[in-house]
Amino acid sequence: MLKKAILCLTILFSSSAFAGEVGIADKADNGFMMICTALVLFMSIPGIALFYGGLLRSKNVLSMLTQVLVVFSLISVLWIVYGYSLAFGEGNWFYGNLNHALLIGISINNVSGAIYELIWVAFQGSFACITCCLILGAFAERIRFSAVLIFMVLWFTFSYIPMAHMVWGGGILGDEGALDFAGGTVVHINAAVAGIIGAYFIKNRIGYNREPLKPFNLPYVYLGAAILYIGWFGFNAGSSTHADEIAGLAFINTVAATAAAVLAWTLAEWFFRGKPSCLGSASGVIAGLVGVTPAAGLVGVGGAMLIGFICGFAGVWGVSTLKRILKIDDTCDVFGVHGVCGIVGCILTGVFASESLGGVGYTQGITMVSQVAIQLMSIITCVIWTTVISFISYKIADLCVGLRVSEEHEREGLDINSHGESAFNS
Repeated sequence: MLKKAILCLTILFSSSAFAGEVGIADKADNGFMMICTALVLFMSIPGIALFYGGLLRSKNVLSMLTQVLVVFSLISVLWIVYGYSLAFGEGNWFYGNLNHALLIGISINNVSGAIYELIWVAFQGSFACITCCLILGAFAERIRFSAVLIFMVLWFTFSYIPMAHMVWGGGILGDEGALDFAGGTVVHINAAVAGIIGAYFIKNRIGYNREPLKPFNLPYVYLGAAILYIGWFGFNAGSSTHADEIAGLAFINTVAATAAAVLAWTLAEWFFRGKPSCLGSASGVIAGLVGVTPAAGLVGVGGAMLIGFICGFAGVWGVSTLKRILKIDDTCDVFGVHGVCGIVGCILTGVFASESLGGVGYTQGITMVSQVAIQLMSIITCVIWTTVISFISYKIADLCVGLRVSEEHEREGLDINSHGESAFNS
């Protein structure tokens, strides 16, 4: 009963608890949440920027750094202007309201639960920013900068905000009992599907599958993965909203799942390719982090390790076999890692949340089979929703400015042609 009560409280504070409930601020919890927010911001700048930048060719690295920083800033502004209110305001199954547009009505003394609401705004805003930045890796090295910005405004408004509301803000998926502790559907599957739709629209890079398009700086990739690993503790533990036992569980689960995924990816690569690689181990970090995100505060440590281990192998399959089947140039393997491991993690959350397997247990009347069915429903909803919105958003951006740069500019590189600068001047 205690574990079920903890689960109910976790779901409460992860969804509609910040829509007007008044409480007493806890300084420890607020300090904890500010640190977690800073860690999530650290994941985007410089974590994703370095991880993706290192995977590109040197003539495009500055374009990625610029896209990450500007998209991060754009979404931060939009989150304050209307995003938070629509995602977490009281409303219908898909959207909130605009009562708190520009954060009107939220004073510095507003408290929901034990957290100052402005801190909650910042924490959830950091999730919105990193989700949009994740998409950038799928169509890197060939998209117009202006098209990126147009797409992001549309996709954020009509895909991210509704998904956040549906799962965490009192919408339909949360009401149906979908378990997503820190963003398996809202963040990873959502972004991955949007990314691969973009890669399909923009088409493959010149020379794809005909000439080597190797990462220019693997130490950047390694450093970016390490930053993401560290920052992810804020991502997962912070989703508890308290410095409590659930945060502790999410913390250790993040360590365990990621370590297991690194080992799994390394073993798979060693066995199938003959040599373990730095890129593979760094990719294993991301696979484990993604897989445990929806499960972090809901499963036991053993369950988290198994999720990470399975996601390590699933990620290898996603970036090799699945990528060949789809024949889509997903530059930084956004779908192969975030999409595949996000789906696997969401499904396995429904399995390992079982009290008999060390998890916190299901809500009353829910069995493992019914919970897995709910998880599948939330995944399918997310995939369909973001596919439709992404398709429309890319179409609009293409009609406005064109999605792809010219062949000449692509060959010369986006750094010099889109931004007028080079990362390395001899």
